[in-house]
Amino acid sequence: MAVPQFGQPPEGLAPPDRPAAFCVIERDGLIALVEVEWGGRGLLLHLPGGGLDEGETEADAAIRECGEEAGLDVVLDETPFVRADHYFLHHDRVIRNTRGAFFAGRVAAEDPALKTEADHNLVWMDPQEAVVRLERESHAWAVAAWLRLRARA
Repeated sequence: MAVPQFGQPPEGLAPPDRPAAFCVIERDGLIALVEVEWGGRGLLLHLPGGGLDEGETEADAAIRECGEEAGLDVVLDETPFVRADHYFLHHDRVIRNTRGAFFAGRVAAEDPALKTEADHNLVWMDPQEAVVRLERESHAWAVAAWLRLRARA
């Protein structure tokens, strides 16, 4: 299956790739999102996740990012349920092609000591509302794919 590409690169540029991992974490019918102020664009909603650190697996990165962004200790399915790429303007003002792996999972525990990103706030939201409100098209697409898989299970 081809990996969908979201967004457009700037004309004449070939942005570098950035491997990343994100999570759809469900609890009591809601999914975990992070709300973050993004470069003067207001508060935006994203799935928890981010770029892989050197030597880190996709699953390890997703678990770490859930802790750092949302204070959640999570358990993930073994493999990503979908993959999607997205041209994205990062905090450092560099556009990269985020090569995203999306995992499903659940909360093992809430642990505020894991949270290191003070500008990220945990928000629980109905997944259908999240599809409409998520800022990144790749994240909205992944949540819609997750909803379809869950409905067919």
